[in-house]
Parts: sequence; C-alpha cells; structure tokens
Amino acid sequence: MNIIVCAKQVVDVAEIKVDSSTKKPILVGVPQKISDMDKNALEEAIKVKEKHGGKITILTVGAPDAKERMKELLAMGADEGVLIPPPEHADYHVIAHLLAGAMKKIGSYDIIFCGEASIDMFSGQMGPRIAGLLNIPQITYAQQVTVEQNKVVAERNLGEKAVIIESPFPVLITVTKEINQPRLPSLMAILASSSKPIHEWPATDVTTEALVPKLQTMDIKGIPMQRKNIIYQNDLDQSVGKLVDELAKVGVLR
Repeated sequence: MNIIVCAKQVVDVAEIKVDSSTKKPILVGVPQKISDMDKNALEEAIKVKEKHGGKITILTVGAPDAKERMKELLAMGADEGVLIPPPEHADYHVIAHLLAGAMKKIGSYDIIFCGEASIDMFSGQMGPRIAGLLNIPQITYAQQVTVEQNKVVAERNLGEKAVIIESPFPVLITVTKEINQPRLPSLMAILASSSKPIHEWPATDVTTEALVPKLQTMDIKGIPMQRKNIIYQNDLDQSVGKLVDELAKVGVLR
C-alpha cells in the first residue's frame, strides 16, 4: 500500500487567549502542533501498513518550521515527509491545489488519509476538495476503516446513524477523532526518525497554475461564552427534575 497522509501545522487552540478589549485572539507566542485529527489519520495509515505493508508519506503545506512538527509524525511511523511552502495569503483553494499537485507528482498511491477537519478552522473542506481535484472516490467522517485486498470498507459517522460504504483504490478517506487513539512514539522511534527524509518542494514543482486565492479573511474575533451559573440547592429529587426541565428547554435533552 502506498499511503499519503495530509497533515497541518496549527496553533494549539487550548493555549489561545482573547484580548478583552478588541475581542481578537492573541496568537503571538502560542505554541504550534499537528492538528489532532491528522494524527488520527496517520494512526489509521500505520495500522493499514502494519497489516498490508507499504509506505506512508506525510504531505504538509506550511512554513519551514513545520518540519519540526513533521518529525513527530515520522517518529510515530511515517516513512518520509514532503513540505510545500505556500504563497502568501493562501486559502483552501490554493492549498488544495498544492496538495493535489504534490500527490500527482508522487504518482502512485492507494489511500489518502486526512483528518475530517483541522482544529483551528474546522471547515472540513480539504479532503473533499482534494478528492474532487484528483477525480477519485471519497469517504468522509470515517469512524472505522477495514482495508481488504481490492477495496476499502468504512463506517461513516452521520450523527444519529452510521452508513457502511466500500470503495476501490485509489480513495481519499477523512477520519473522525473517535476512530482510534494515536500512539506515542518510543525513544528508539524518535531517534530513528532523524534519518527519515523530509523533502521541501516549491509550489512551482507541484503545479504550473498561477494560483490566486478565492477568499480573503477580513477579520478574526473571539466569541464570548457566558455560563448561566444556575445552582439548585433544594431537595435532591426536585433539583434533578428542575435540571432535566431546564436542559430540555435549551435543547440538550429530547
């Protein structure tokens, strides 16, 4: 199996603070990491490799310092990485074309794994965009994947129900966070990862198109979240009843 995993370097959203006067997120000094669900995607790729053999390539569109984050994925079990520095103000359109172009340059692949969405923007667009550009089948929101000799069988999470779908190769699969628990690399794996290559391909190496962003981000603001802070101090049975009624009113319970 030749497997490609798309990974994105993002800011650690748990560390972001919001300026109380401007309502803008403070991003300076916030640590960066690989988006959580991209690690789930890699873990699923590693499971496929362990069963069927093959090679795992990490694809990242990002700044040069993303190589440091990519080393963690190599330590987990990927075989090599490819980093593509994006042009200024790259949007989903530009990044999807860069990733798809890199996949065409790689040439041979059976499965492309992506997280269902990145934890910073959570648009869920990248996987479907890439599948459309490559003109290959896609299975989104996969919470279980079984790879057989000539096909992939996946269980899609649709909220209140799940759907079983199968596809031939090549196929793009986006995975949910519930699909697995990403492994922690051992010390030996971390040391061994230093010999695994990370290639840097300029945008001009993966596409000859003049990529122009279709979207422009005008502003980013934090949304204040306020708790109701309702405290029930009466009889336990009465308090439970009131709590259930209140949750039903706001739509938490049906």
